[in-house]
Amino acid sequence: MNLTPNDEIEIMSKAKEDIVYIFKEVLTADEAAQYMGVKKSYLYKLTMRRQIPHYKPRGKMCYFKRAELEKWLTSCPVPTEEEIADRADKYLAGRKIIIV
Repeated sequence: MNLTPNDEIEIMSKAKEDIVYIFKEVLTADEAAQYMGVKKSYLYKLTMRRQIPHYKPRGKMCYFKRAELEKWLTSCPVPTEEEIADRADKYLAGRKIIIV
């Protein structure tokens, strides 16, 4: 496969973006939005509502810890059908059924 110089630049640029998320622990709003896969306006809405952990060291610029974003993104797991069935089985197994 022959790559043009423009292709190589594009590949290197994308690789640089991806490396940011591996080594950088504190992200800017732009980086955090891209990392989460959301629009920057939605990220700011979450910060205004104090629904997502963020930092404002100088009162204006927002920063985010990558580890806290990961924790927040995975904070509300949705159970699978199998997990729901297992819970129902355990619940019913613990109940005594009286037939009159």
